[in-house]
Amino acid sequence: MSDTINYSEADDKELVQLSKDQDMLAYEELVARHRDKIYGRAFSMMRNEEEALDISQEAWVKGWRRLIQFHGKASFATWMTRITINLCLDLLRKKKRQRAESIEKLDDDLGGVERQMGVVEINPSAGLERTELRARIDQALEQLSEAHRTVMVMHEFQELEYKEIAKRMECSIGTVMSRLFYARRRMASLLAGLRKKDEI
Repeated sequence: MSDTINYSEADDKELVQLSKDQDMLAYEELVARHRDKIYGRAFSMMRNEEEALDISQEAWVKGWRRLIQFHGKASFATWMTRITINLCLDLLRKKKRQRAESIEKLDDDLGGVERQMGVVEINPSAGLERTELRARIDQALEQLSEAHRTVMVMHEFQELEYKEIAKRMECSIGTVMSRLFYARRRMASLLAGLRKKDEI
């Protein structure tokens, strides 16, 4: 199908229909067209580059999964923007809850890094816990597919940008975002499983 379709010349409506038929190339074209707008909306709400990237990535994966629910009453870009806003609001509410539930009373100017360091410094078993955590992370990484493991290592450990990862893996930025999203979810599941196993 992809040999006969010029995705760059198709309008959003056509691309959405193709995407509903599981045409990933059509969806990647939609991502390429609207990626900056979606990221911009996420950043305007979160004011944090990393969080905005994570949310926009999650929004694109969610959009792919929920395409069947898109009936074209608004434009595709508007629909995606709504998904992004909802994800931002969810995260903001979660952060607000975490702050409210925090037992420690910290000055407003204390950042997350200092907070984490403070916790580590008062924990005498921190070194052992870090070693055990690293072992669990390595074990979980081994269980990922090669593509998911590669994108996870490049982004989380080598701190490469999506653009650079896409170039090295010879795929689109949309594919990198999708792989990273699935890799993170799989890692979270595997680490939770390994933690329970250690407790038994």
